[in-house]
Amino acid sequence: MKHYGLIGNPVSHSLSAKYFNDKFALMGIDARYESILLKEIDGFPKILASYPKLEGLNVTSPFKSSVIAYCNELDTTAATIRSVNTLSIKRSGNNYYIKGYNTDADGFAVAAIPVLSGKTPDALILGSGGGARAVALTLARMGIHYLIVSRTAGKGNLTYSELTGEHINSHHFIINATPLGMPRYIDGLPEIPYEHIGKGHILFALNYNPPTTPFLKKGRERGATTSNGLVMLQAQAEKAWHIWNAQA
Repeated sequence: MKHYGLIGNPVSHSLSAKYFNDKFALMGIDARYESILLKEIDGFPKILASYPKLEGLNVTSPFKSSVIAYCNELDTTAATIRSVNTLSIKRSGNNYYIKGYNTDADGFAVAAIPVLSGKTPDALILGSGGGARAVALTLARMGIHYLIVSRTAGKGNLTYSELTGEHINSHHFIINATPLGMPRYIDGLPEIPYEHIGKGHILFALNYNPPTTPFLKKGRERGATTSNGLVMLQAQAEKAWHIWNAQA
């Protein structure tokens, strides 16, 4: 039986295991997918040793950057944005060859294109982690101008304290690439001037569980178009499956 999984902290909110295990059952594939809680990245070698039939992993927060230290090779996108969310694992005895990929960028493109409906509005990316860098790469490829908003000065173009209503009025595509709204921060939302959001805005959250976060709820209350990351998850999962099978 082939073995795949997800590593991160937390992982209990993820729908990846259900998605892949349903896929395996439907296609008659002898494989299983498991969510694996990894408390610290230095525990990664123990994961490899504990799952001898492991052929692939998805990687979620907070390890998308730190897992690179364990990769023998990176694909072009992962190397460009220094963020990995998919691992292909080849084992020979006690040795491993691990290649890191990033499917966030392609997944976000699949989800964003229908939401944008051919428009290319200026964008605000809330957050400066691996997911945010993937979004930035995708927007650049789509010819969309963007600003990155970060809690820490120097990690983006603006800090939240510098973000004004004028920025909101001139940037109609707002992407939440922070963990705020996910189960660990279920009531959290980025501190932006929501009173300036209106019907012309599109609010997109990379997270998908819960399906409606406080960030998206605020947008709906102001008449904005909103979308969560479920379509992005599905696109990423299919891309990961292609990677794992192409490397077989």
